[in-house]
Amino acid sequence: MPQRSKAMADFSLYDLERRIGERAQASAEVSYTRQLIDRGVEHCARKLGEEAIETVIAAGKDDRERLIAEAADLVYHLLVLLKARGIALADVERALAARTGQTGLQEKMSRS
Repeated sequence: MPQRSKAMADFSLYDLERRIGERAQASAEVSYTRQLIDRGVEHCARKLGEEAIETVIAAGKDDRERLIAEAADLVYHLLVLLKARGIALADVERALAARTGQTGLQEKMSRS
């Protein structure tokens, strides 16, 4: 397992979620997050889709740093979309935790 730097150890997705919440309260003149949310859930969803495509493209190339950057964008836009819908990261975590009692294949089959 790679070692985490002190900066990484002090940062979590919950920190990002909190920051997004703060930026969502700021003026659209100074906050990209506020601009995204002001444009609506559909716009946030499209931005997430764009970032997902960029992440897929980066994954197919031999550029580790680009993939990391695109994955970071993807996570940010996912959390913005969740904020726009009023869904907390803890809600997603609970859904993931509920799935740990079965294999991925079992979980997929249960959705059919």
